[in-house]
Amino acid sequence: MLYTDFQGMKLSNLGFGTMRLPLISEKPDSPVDEAQVGEMVKYAMEHGVNYFDTAYPYHGGESERIIGRALKPYPRETFYLATKYPGHQISKTYDPAVIFEEQLEKCQVEYFDFYLLHNVHESSIRVYTDPKWGIVDYFVEQKKLGRIRHLGFSSHGNLDNLKDFLDRYGDVMEFCQIQLNYLDWTLQGAKEKYELLTKRSIPVWVMEPVRGGKLAKLPKAKEERLEEMRPGAGAPSWAFWFLQGLPNVKMILSGMSNLAQMQENVHTFEERNPLTKAEQETLFEIAEGMKNSIPCTACRYCCEGCPKGLDIPMLLSLYNDLRFAATVNVGMRLDGLSEEKRPEACIGCGKCIKVCPQKIDVPGAMKQFARTISEMPSWEEICRQREEAAKKKKAR
Repeated sequence: MLYTDFQGMKLSNLGFGTMRLPLISEKPDSPVDEAQVGEMVKYAMEHGVNYFDTAYPYHGGESERIIGRALKPYPRETFYLATKYPGHQISKTYDPAVIFEEQLEKCQVEYFDFYLLHNVHESSIRVYTDPKWGIVDYFVEQKKLGRIRHLGFSSHGNLDNLKDFLDRYGDVMEFCQIQLNYLDWTLQGAKEKYELLTKRSIPVWVMEPVRGGKLAKLPKAKEERLEEMRPGAGAPSWAFWFLQGLPNVKMILSGMSNLAQMQENVHTFEERNPLTKAEQETLFEIAEGMKNSIPCTACRYCCEGCPKGLDIPMLLSLYNDLRFAATVNVGMRLDGLSEEKRPEACIGCGKCIKVCPQKIDVPGAMKQFARTISEMPSWEEICRQREEAAKKKKAR
């Protein structure tokens, strides 16, 4: 197993993410297969994986309990456990003390090695920075008391959101977890986020290294192209090797859903195999072919004459992300925008088309984007649905 140094700690480069644990059946409300989780944890521990990541809302609130039970047989000093405070969830009130005590009890531990503010994005940053809730101050105090060993945060927000949070709390945040892979390097601006964190001396934790499985199995022609370069290597390995070439990446989390995935990933992390420049360029070419993107280069010529003052490149970037795969990330970021800055605010004047070097039909794209999101549930509705599902599962 490859290891990285973090403040003198020896962390396995591969971490076990517990958002997608194996289920007993394929039904959406199926309970987690705890027996298989136990086998996966056993295999991980025997093969050098020592970092386990969970969060308050994973699996309807059950992930923390399940991983706590799975790790209970092992000496506390032999593993690192991370979980997160759910300030990104829609709620009338936020009480970090109540949640934190519940998490310690669920995980059956007296302290967390790593603790994160969960998903600081355009809307949730208002919760995390509101002095009324005192969230950051509370967790800084828990760190002083030794109940948290290392404090950080995760983020799906845009670059400006990340800068804003770091300007406020960068002095107390020890690491940051972002969505980073060779597709989102450009699709979600992960390159700029990685560079910002590196410049601020904030170590990077990676989530979604294979983009929720979309980079784990590529179209046949693309996989054949990679096979010619490194025979016998599977698509997931290429995604991990790309990350091995980024020196500020200290932890790569994989949400493994069965023992076979655990075994394959552990094998990939037995030795370091960073990509050559030519191999990296090939991956970027493959990523571009997967995007089906509107070819905006973010030159911002369109913004100067927009009568509504829309951030058109940012909106097109969100639309590209949505066109690739419908995820809640786009909804969360849109919820952080005022109504007059959303795609439906476009009046279709066409001034942007006249100055666009790429001749993009921006009004048409904004109209399609607005229509698409009108059919999507809001972030608040998604949170409500998840809460109801968790209550039903708990009642069984």
